[in-house]
Formats: sequence, C-alpha cells, structure tokens
Amino acid sequence: MQRIYFDNAATTALDPEVLEVMMPFLTEKFGNPSSIYSYGRETKLAIENARKSVARILNANPGEIFFTSGGTESTNTAINAAIRDLGCKHIITSQLEHHATLHTVEYMAHSGQAKLSFVGLTDDGHIDMNSLEDLLVNTGVKTLVTLMHANNEIGNLLDIKAVGELCRKYDAIFHSDTVQTVGHYPFDLKNTYVHFINGAGHKFHGPKGVGILYVKEGISIKPYINGGAQERNMRAGTENIYGIIGFAKALEIATHGYEQDSAYINELKHYMAARLKEEFPGIIFNGDTNGRSLYTVLNTAFPMSEKTDMLLFNLDIAGICVSGGSACTSGANSTSHVIQALHNGHSGEIVPIRFSFSRHNTKAEIDAVIEKLKEFI
Repeated sequence: MQRIYFDNAATTALDPEVLEVMMPFLTEKFGNPSSIYSYGRETKLAIENARKSVARILNANPGEIFFTSGGTESTNTAINAAIRDLGCKHIITSQLEHHATLHTVEYMAHSGQAKLSFVGLTDDGHIDMNSLEDLLVNTGVKTLVTLMHANNEIGNLLDIKAVGELCRKYDAIFHSDTVQTVGHYPFDLKNTYVHFINGAGHKFHGPKGVGILYVKEGISIKPYINGGAQERNMRAGTENIYGIIGFAKALEIATHGYEQDSAYINELKHYMAARLKEEFPGIIFNGDTNGRSLYTVLNTAFPMSEKTDMLLFNLDIAGICVSGGSACTSGANSTSHVIQALHNGHSGEIVPIRFSFSRHNTKAEIDAVIEKLKEFI
C-alpha cells in the first residue's frame, strides 16, 4: 500500500543532500570538538562554519546563535532565562501556544516565580493586539511576552514585528517560538525587536534532535544545561556535530528554494481547500486560512457524525498520514487545546484534521485523499 504523507508540520523527510553532508561526520570525522588535536579541530571548525551560515541566513551575528537539541529545549531555555536572569516577574502568552511554552509558563506561575496572563484572541485565532497592549500598559513589573510566530495546528501567523514594537515601547522581553517558520520564511533578526527565537531542523527537511536558540546580542543569561563549556559556556554536553551540519545545510537549501517552494506549497494548500469545500459543503476551516496563515498548514473541521467520528483512524488504515493536532499530543485521547480555545468549549461538535504540506506533495495525492474521504463520509 502506498502511503500519502500530509503531516509535514509534525516532521519532514530528510533531504538526501542534507544526509550527504552529514555522512562524513557520522563516519571518519568523528572527533570531539572540545579536543585540541586535528580530529577535534576539524569538527569544531565545521560547527563554527555552520553557525556562520545560519547567522547569515537569519541576518544575525554568529555569536547570537546557539545549537540545542530542538525547539522545546530552546523555548525552555529562553523562558527560564527571562525569569531567572532578566528579572521578569510577569509572563504574557496565549492559550494557543505549543505545550513547550504553555507547560513551562504554567510551571513558573504555579511555583510562584511569575504572574501569568493570557492575551485575548480574535474570532479567527489571531492575537488581539489591543488586549496585548492593555496587559503591557498595566503590568507594573518587568514582563516576558512569549508568542509563537506561527501556530503549528491552525497555521495563523503572528505579526512578529508589530508585537516586537509593542514590547520595545513597554520595555518587555520578547520570545517568539519560530519552530514552524525558521526554514519556511526569510528572517531579518538585526531589524526585528525580539530577544529569543528558536528553530528545529526536522521541520524543514533537516535532521531530528537539533535546533537553535537565538539570543539577542547584549542579553546575558546563564546556561539551562550545566556541566561543560560547550557552546561558549551556554549549553553543556558534547555537540551533536552531524545534526548541526545537517541543520545548516537544510536551512541553506530551504532558503535557496523559498520563492519557488512556498508558491508551489501554497498552491497545494488552496487547491485542497477548494476541493474540500466543493465535495463537503459542511466543512469549515480552523484559523485564518485565507489571511495571515502558514502556507504549509490547512486545518479542517468536519461536522461530528457517525461517519466522521473514526475519520483519523480510517485515513490511517488507508495509508494517509494526517493528524488531529500537534504531534506532541497525538497520543492523548482529548481534543487539541488549540481547537478547544478556538471554539470556546464547542470542539466536541467537530472533527479537526490538520493537513500539512511540503515540496514533495502533489495535487494527485490531494485528489486521492479527497476520493478516500468521499468513501468514508
């Protein structure tokens, strides 16, 4: 049975070119970057070249880029540093954040380290900028604003520059979870008011288990993981050399192909939306599908019925890989917290399915999925 993979927001296939540049560091170039002899020096040089490449693409300084195990570690590092090292006593976030953010800020609040406030949302799931400013005006203490650049479930895009300017106005620390946008959109960090962003290689055809944390120049924070001087004393532990090499190469490929790939994937997304509306009149779309939205994500809502109740299961049996929400919670027997927040407690009336696309997908695959959905519904 041939499988159709439409869950690229969860993870993407490793690009063969990325694997090719990783292979020498999985075989003969195995030195520890902390060693002073030639084996160590060559791997240390490779890491620093990768750092320079990532910094150039994001328009940042190499000294602002730190390699981590992925987006979750980077988010935890940034939020903990904002509270512990930068003196933030108030956190402003949204109910739609990834659990890497939500669970971390909830822990901070429950342990008494910071007050927690949730910004208001518009009907289509965007951040209410008036609500954000009201919270910043009335905070009275040093504040961390942590809002994701693009929602991994419904695809809504944050106006990161507008939020940054509000944070500048009220002297707030700004962290944005950019896991879904690094590798998918151009960044200009030197001209964006943001203190922390993060990325994960496996979201743009790079390897799993490697990510970045951007820390704005002039921000002084302590390590989140202790025990060694790696990453300029910012992250202890022997570096994931082949992962770092793969991250940088994947980001180079994604950046080079951005114009062509984004236009192609966006066309796929809107083609599928049109086909779904044509075949299933009762369907709705979660989020701002035709507005400020990720070109890679289409979140649908089928009306709950006996035929749609087992839709995810039936699609899986048919070899079609999709999800009902974040990959991090797909094993839980509950509706996504994002969909619950978006539908104000009425999420039990719909069956949400997220389709997410990459440059490897085709319209023929979309047509095949539509035919299967017609069979089931």
